[in-house]
Parts: sequence; C-alpha cells; structure tokens
Amino acid sequence: MSDENCPKSDALTVAEHGRIEPAAVAELYARYGVELQHFLVGLLRDSQLAADAIQATFVKLAEQGHTVREQTLKGWLFRVAYHEAMWLRRRQAVDTAVLHRTAWDRTAVGESAEVELVRAETRELVRQAIGELPAIQRQVVCMRIYEEKTFAVIAAELNIPLGTALARMRTALIKLRKKLEDRQ
Repeated sequence: MSDENCPKSDALTVAEHGRIEPAAVAELYARYGVELQHFLVGLLRDSQLAADAIQATFVKLAEQGHTVREQTLKGWLFRVAYHEAMWLRRRQAVDTAVLHRTAWDRTAVGESAEVELVRAETRELVRQAIGELPAIQRQVVCMRIYEEKTFAVIAAELNIPLGTALARMRTALIKLRKKLEDRQ
C-alpha cells in the first residue's frame, strides 16, 4: 500500500529527516498524554515508570509515527505504550534479581580476609573440578548452575529426555563431591 492511499492529517506532518514534526508530536501528546498516563499508571502501579513509558512511546512516535495511519494512531500509541511498560517491568525484575544476587554474594560485614581467601580458593577448586568432568556432564552442570536453566529447558536444548538430564546432573554432583573431598 503506498503512502498516497494512507491518509495523513496535519498532526502527522513529516519533516525532511523522515520523522514527525516536533510540534505534531507535542499536539498528539496533548491529545492522548493524560489518557496514556492513566492507562500506564493502572498497568504499572508506579507513576515514575509510567512517565518513562510515555516518554519512550512518544520517542517512538517521533521516529516511526510517519508510518502510522491517522485512523489507527490512538491504538498504535496504546500498543506501543503497553510494550514499553512490559519492557520496563521485565527490566525492573532483572534489576531486582541482580540486586538480590549481589546482596547474597557480598561478604558479610566484619569477615576477615582469611574467610574471603578460603572462599576464593574453594570457588577455584570447584571450577577446576567441573572442568575435569566428562563433557556431557559438564555441559548439564554449567547450564544448570551458571545459566540457571531448568532441567526441562536443558533437556529440550540438548534434545535428551528429562530423566537423562537429571541423571547426568546427579552423576556429575557425585563426581564433584568425590573430587573435592579428595583435594581436601
């Protein structure tokens, strides 16, 4: 469908650089901004995140809005706002998980340098022991521990039965325990 068949209003006036004119974006913000704000606050339950999602939505409007037909503009804005909100929610979940993981990884206040040294040596011993495992067991261990994949995902990715993935992990853990006991 050519641009001639897609009616555009003055609100979607395209500038020379292929984007909607800033004045047109401001007009559309004035027209739909409050409604989008209410929608996003209801969705995210956080006015600051909602403001971030609205800002990202109107940036996309400025960049890609010239491709949208006037009749579908409001729906397009709400769909983009929804996707931006979901991206922000996922980003927030990842940030929270990293924060929690970091909090658990940090050494406790007041622990001596000796305790941290022992931990570092133990981590290195475990890495070496994992490196000595047979490749099929090492692969399952790394996918489970380092990539945090479930056994169902591991089995699917390796194209093996779930029981085989579980058995490989169990066998690998037994071998690791034995290797680490022998080294101590």
